[in-house]
Amino acid sequence: MNLRRDVFQAIADPTRRAILVLVASQSMTAGAIAANFNTARPTVSKHLQILTACELLAQVQHGREIYYHFNAQKMKEIADFIEPFRDMWDERFNKLESMMKHYKPEK
Repeated sequence: MNLRRDVFQAIADPTRRAILVLVASQSMTAGAIAANFNTARPTVSKHLQILTACELLAQVQHGREIYYHFNAQKMKEIADFIEPFRDMWDERFNKLESMMKHYKPEK
């Protein structure tokens, strides 16, 4: 059975988030990525497969090596989705801060 994954399932896993951070700074091979983790290479390969299926990473073959590239556009889509929630919580915290500035505890 082939389950369709979405980007939020993909980034929910801490290992996959760590892979994204690694690859964001430079393209890397699966072996180079796996060397940064204390897990079996097939486990890292599965994480890469999920991130690629969700289009958070792209694969480019150079000779015999496959390099994984960070897809900044897909991450921007995630950020754009989250932004209204961030704005809402900023507004709520600003209101709370304003109320707390005027709060005088009873003695």
